[in-house]
Amino acid sequence: MTLKIAMVGLGWWGQKMVDVLQAASDEITIVRAIEPNIDAVRDFARDKGLFVSASYADALNDPEVEAVVLATPHSLHEEQIEQAVAAGKHIFCEKPLALTKAGAEKAVNLCADAGLVLGMGHERRFEPAMAELLRMADAGDLGRIQQIEANFSHDKFVALDRDNWRLKADQAPAGGMTATGIHLLDLSVRLLGEAETVLCHCDNLSTDLPQGDTVAAYVKFKNGGTSYVSASLANPFISRFAVYGSKGWIEIRDKAHVEAPDGWVVTKGMADAPITVEEVATAEAVKDNLVAFARAVTMGEPYQITPDHLVNNIALLEAVFKSAVSGKIEEVA
Repeated sequence: MTLKIAMVGLGWWGQKMVDVLQAASDEITIVRAIEPNIDAVRDFARDKGLFVSASYADALNDPEVEAVVLATPHSLHEEQIEQAVAAGKHIFCEKPLALTKAGAEKAVNLCADAGLVLGMGHERRFEPAMAELLRMADAGDLGRIQQIEANFSHDKFVALDRDNWRLKADQAPAGGMTATGIHLLDLSVRLLGEAETVLCHCDNLSTDLPQGDTVAAYVKFKNGGTSYVSASLANPFISRFAVYGSKGWIEIRDKAHVEAPDGWVVTKGMADAPITVEEVATAEAVKDNLVAFARAVTMGEPYQITPDHLVNNIALLEAVFKSAVSGKIEEVA
């Protein structure tokens, strides 16, 4: 079965999603696209064969549209999800789902009560190397997970106009946390459960980015274990995720940004075994996440990013924002 969707937002990431969605045309069909600034995307839409209109209501009122894919500014997500639920549309939302725990809970509950699937743009879980790490952790192969160290940085935003929504306090506080760090928070919550406290520092060290260019957060979890998450918006690309357990550790390094993936380098150190290094071939995790969402809608398959994960991640994100302002350890609601 093919899921018919409306692509809402044709900015940088929206255009990336169109590319991968069209590559998955046997599972997902773009019925229409929504972009308020039609003039800015006219050439792109023509090249991709997209019918574009400016109003979100056009997608919600279109009986052919079964689901909306939201690649829109962060502060719009809560209202757009509420409107989509009222229109009976399934929802795939780019991260973050919301900027507060209360907002995340509302979105999750609205979708659950309406029997609608809520997908989330945490494609890192669908990367083959990361999926294998999660499998090993779930199987107990790494033993008790003790610590996580992770960094996801790039300098793609340095050249943005300082009025761009991605740099605004009401859209993206705490430096790169909503751009990249949130993926690392999601994986940390996936592996260690609910967070208990967080200490976050956010600084401007080499740019005039209005919300800071360098951020680091140290998270303690309710069931034990810690995660150190860092992100810069002012250094060349790096993505590193390392998990340390009582039976072994794994470090994953991306060879390129997920915008144009080029595979991963995986280093493993297991108890009573030599350290190994292997390369994992490239894959399109953004597409695989969207396909998983489509199959959850059309075939009833389980979707791996659960409501609890969604709420717990945003609860931690909200505490990160508070700590970035206070400079103190903050409890996670």
